[in-house]
Amino acid sequence: MTPKAALPLALLTALYAGCDGRSSEKDHAAPTPHEHSSGAEHAFPDPQTYAKHLDDPKRDAWQKPEEIVALLQIRPGMTVVDLGVGTGYFLGRLSEAVGPGGRVLALDTVPGMIELARARIESENMKNVEPRVVDPDDPGLAPRSVDRALVVNTWHHISGRSDYARKLLTALRPGGMLLIVDFEMDSPEGPPRTMRLEAKTVVRELEAAGFLTEVVSETLPHQYAIAGRAP
Repeated sequence: MTPKAALPLALLTALYAGCDGRSSEKDHAAPTPHEHSSGAEHAFPDPQTYAKHLDDPKRDAWQKPEEIVALLQIRPGMTVVDLGVGTGYFLGRLSEAVGPGGRVLALDTVPGMIELARARIESENMKNVEPRVVDPDDPGLAPRSVDRALVVNTWHHISGRSDYARKLLTALRPGGMLLIVDFEMDSPEGPPRTMRLEAKTVVRELEAAGFLTEVVSETLPHQYAIAGRAP
């Protein structure tokens, strides 16, 4: 990854978002991060400073976490990856979906975020969740080891996305699915417009990596969801 892409999403969005959680290309001063961190170029600010924003209950109204998890079509016993886990916003729902016989891998490149996720895992007694620190350009997943991979509000901060997608495709079992959720170009949430990706761009990147893609029908007010399936 390039150094710019390696900068944590939580920090980048903090720099680019307005104080009410809405992006502003004119005023980038107020810190209000939205989601997962994807890497680290500079020293990451104290994650505790941003945790309350990442886990703000008001986020549920537009993020619709239950719907996103439902789109993954998880079955009990599956292995699911939350790539760019941040503070673990989705972990409770994913843990419940895979059940006691399943497994959730909580991946992030920022150790401080993994520590916050780990604290959530322990406090909520999620015995089927494993947190890991990973490299910015490699999720570190064994071939054919996972059934589902979730990437929320993070894809636009990954450099060399088709190469990265190939690594995710290799990690998926036959019939596995990668679900990418990211911001529409005109969304009032998220980073500045210049940092966003159109859905067709994500589709093109995944198809270049070998995925079979589908723009998924959903009711998210500010985002799109794209499924990439292993052939």
